[in-house]
Amino acid sequence: MGLIEALHIYDEHNSLILTHVYTGRPISANHLLPLYLERPAPRPPLLYLPNTNPPTLVFSLTHGNLLFIATSSTEIEPLLVIEFLHRVVDVFEDFLGAPLIAQKIESSYDIILQLLTEMCDAGIVNITEPNALRDLVEVEGFMGKLLGNLNLPTKPNFAGASVPALTQSPLHTGPALPWRRANVRHTSNELYADVIETLKVTLAPSGRPISAFANGTIAFTCKVSGVPDIVVTLTGPSGKHNLRDLIELPVFHPCVRMAKWSEQPGVLSFVPPDGRFTLAGYEVDLLPHFESGDLNLTAKSLKLPVTLEVNNCLGPSGADFEVRLTVNRAFFGAASGGSSSSGRLTGGGGGGGIGRGIGAMGGAAHSGTAASPLLQELTVTVPLPQDVRNISEIRTSRGDATYNPGHRFLEWCISDKELSGGASIFTMRCTVVGQMADNGEDENADPTGFGFGKPDYSYDVESAYQSSAVSKGKSTEKTEKSGDERDALAKKIAAQNKLLMPNSASLSFTVRGWLASGVKVESIVIDPRKSRGLSETMKPYKGVKYLTVSKRGIEIRC
Repeated sequence: MGLIEALHIYDEHNSLILTHVYTGRPISANHLLPLYLERPAPRPPLLYLPNTNPPTLVFSLTHGNLLFIATSSTEIEPLLVIEFLHRVVDVFEDFLGAPLIAQKIESSYDIILQLLTEMCDAGIVNITEPNALRDLVEVEGFMGKLLGNLNLPTKPNFAGASVPALTQSPLHTGPALPWRRANVRHTSNELYADVIETLKVTLAPSGRPISAFANGTIAFTCKVSGVPDIVVTLTGPSGKHNLRDLIELPVFHPCVRMAKWSEQPGVLSFVPPDGRFTLAGYEVDLLPHFESGDLNLTAKSLKLPVTLEVNNCLGPSGADFEVRLTVNRAFFGAASGGSSSSGRLTGGGGGGGIGRGIGAMGGAAHSGTAASPLLQELTVTVPLPQDVRNISEIRTSRGDATYNPGHRFLEWCISDKELSGGASIFTMRCTVVGQMADNGEDENADPTGFGFGKPDYSYDVESAYQSSAVSKGKSTEKTEKSGDERDALAKKIAAQNKLLMPNSASLSFTVRGWLASGVKVESIVIDPRKSRGLSETMKPYKGVKYLTVSKRGIEIRC
């Protein structure tokens, strides 16, 4: 069985923050980092270093500005180590707070040491649940730090006085629920479900979808006293009967009862950890019902809130390209331009389902809810070829566009205020400029790239004193020759400008209150028969949020 030998943490300057050795004599952190950095980016999460003594497997994870590296010189399951690194990050954020930065780790070495020792024992992954670790790791609170600096007198120990034995921790005998702490108490009882989907869509130049997937995550927050037994019911666009075919590759938290899901797909029965955790994850293919030979399939068939179109080789010389955005206003409803609300749904009784929101109580639906989705953070990114020297002109109907020559991409951002104006079509037109011509191939080349042209300072003295008849004959010949030359030059310039056109464009946005897959939370119920330690009069507040995110997830090929 393979062992994790060491864990190293580096900051954004590649300076070593922490090294924790579990077993063996692993390669040192200072010697390991140069071997890791010499690999070209993007680096895979698993690297093999055959020239070290002994040959070492390097597992890496980048979180924010921190780099986590675990090493092993024995054969080990790669997914186990990578998942362990993710658990380390989650536990650190749970104990130290998010976001996780180098200063928090440096100021809490005592807590970090206890966590790493409990999470991995002699190279073997042990306890990784945050709630179980809270019963094992001592975290000094504010009052403990304050009183620890004071020299308070202690009670004298009289001779013959019996010292009470220390009570054994319940975790020493093996907890029944390792993911939930014992004796949980909350003043306000709350149950929240946040369903977040990330889009990954690829479109052909004709607009036909090549692939379309939605990767979903159900983040659940439980702040309920006692030991509640919760049942969450999911539903799809056409009900629960085809949910097994709709949801692909489901993954669950260890607290979920798999037998219940197998019997009734869409029903999640579990005793939750205390606080926020990831309940489940899934993937949905957005093109399951369309045949591969369907020629009428377009981006509108996916019912996306925004569609993207790119037209290249426009203008007299073919140096312009246009990006067109179309926002489906009917998709968002009348409240899409209003102010965003919390989007929470009000709670019902202790054993009932979720509430129906503020809009169901007689008022207008708030934007950002399922009744009125809200589009925000709309951004278009257009990568450009390396031969593009500059963009001489950028014209947008709305929003701000900037060109970054160093990274070779154009970014067009439309603010939320402009999105709420009511316009459905947004356009951006740009003129690209190529590299300088070599060996004087283009005498009229623009050296600046801003359309000023090349100034002509030449002056022929003899031509000023020629007769008008001779000059007219020469001008006719020159006109015929120059016409053919201009046509050839125009074709050459158009062919060169075609190589400067973008090959793709990607779309980023967020939509609150809508999911691309159509998956919804139908109800959140606390089972009073299986729960323990609950008050009969307790009525927890329940809420559900939906969020769709596209971080350059919708890409169209040109």
